[in-house]
Amino acid sequence: MEQNQQDQLPARLWWVLAGLTVVWGFNWTAMKVAIADIAPFTFRTLCLGLGSGVLFAFLRASGQSLAIPRDQWGRLALIAFFNITCWNVLVVYGLALLPSGRTAILAYTMPAWAIPLSILLLGERLSARKLLGLALGMGGMALLVWDEFNRIQGAPHGALMVLGAAFTWAIGTILQKKYPVRAPLAAFTGWLMLLGGVPIYIGALLFEDFSKLADVGLNSALGTAYNVLLAFAWAHWAWIKLASSVSVTVFSLSMLMIPVVGVFSGILFLGERPGWPEYTALALVLGSLASVIVPRTKAG
Repeated sequence: MEQNQQDQLPARLWWVLAGLTVVWGFNWTAMKVAIADIAPFTFRTLCLGLGSGVLFAFLRASGQSLAIPRDQWGRLALIAFFNITCWNVLVVYGLALLPSGRTAILAYTMPAWAIPLSILLLGERLSARKLLGLALGMGGMALLVWDEFNRIQGAPHGALMVLGAAFTWAIGTILQKKYPVRAPLAAFTGWLMLLGGVPIYIGALLFEDFSKLADVGLNSALGTAYNVLLAFAWAHWAWIKLASSVSVTVFSLSMLMIPVVGVFSGILFLGERPGWPEYTALALVLGSLASVIVPRTKAG
């Protein structure tokens, strides 16, 4: 029964997906601007430390609990390592070597890893509807990757790091479903960011110079503020809300609109012109999204 309930994205979560798509889609451009002036570990330290701080402050002000049961910390730490530590380090270093739109495309190849893992490890069923959604969504991603193939070849290390980030995100998503943490969603989100950021905070202290923050320009500061308040404090809550509410397949396919928004945000802010690959990929991804949003028609 639970499996069937999770095979469709409920209408009550459409606004969460819409907000997450816009916030994370435009965030690829915001990150690219921010890391022009801020070293990678320092940037992620600000995002994770301040983002979790904003969320904790909201929870405290609204009287919500911050407690995590003692026997749940091991699970939380394991998920945080893959979904926060590995993802954030690999993405930010990969983004430094690749354009923002291309980085978003590679990062959201996550369903190609997560869906097979969910079938093998969670026993999820791949229906004809889901299979069509996967084919359409990954077809759109493949088209964009193919269109940028020659330029990706110029930065193979960056591409490999971002693909590695997609793989770690997939592993973390599977772990969330297989070993769910018994804790309030918002508190879990805040602790996940704070705990997953610990190795990054240490890296920033050991290898980077915080005094250089005094020289950060306005655009980089605004990009960082966008990350702290929207891409981390709110969007991480939204991401975990979706991931914990539906199957891995539905969640993964729902995320495929984000890199398309990332490509078009680069077009909007960096003056690039969209071509037929972008528009065709958009149509394919919209078809994929429909496979997990449009209600099934009941026979008879």
